[in-house]
Amino acid sequence: MVIAISILSVLVVILGFTTFNLLRKNEKAEDIIFSYKVYMDSINEAIYFTDKKLKEIDEKGMFKSDDEIGFFFIKVKEIQNILNQYKIPK
Repeated sequence: MVIAISILSVLVVILGFTTFNLLRKNEKAEDIIFSYKVYMDSINEAIYFTDKKLKEIDEKGMFKSDDEIGFFFIKVKEIQNILNQYKIPK
């Protein structure tokens, strides 16, 4: 009887330690996921902002007349179109 109680006591201590260890790791992972979400939200906001500004500039047609700046502006619009694929809908 004493052997069974001592074995069960050791098992309870081991299981308690592993549960606490897993809880600590899970909380750390949640913190990392939250920081990634904040980072992704800030990138998403930057994509929306640049898309809005590029559309405003494009409506005015200020860069179409100059060849060098027009070429650069076209490339920036292409990059923005690629980024728009990764926008998260609001």
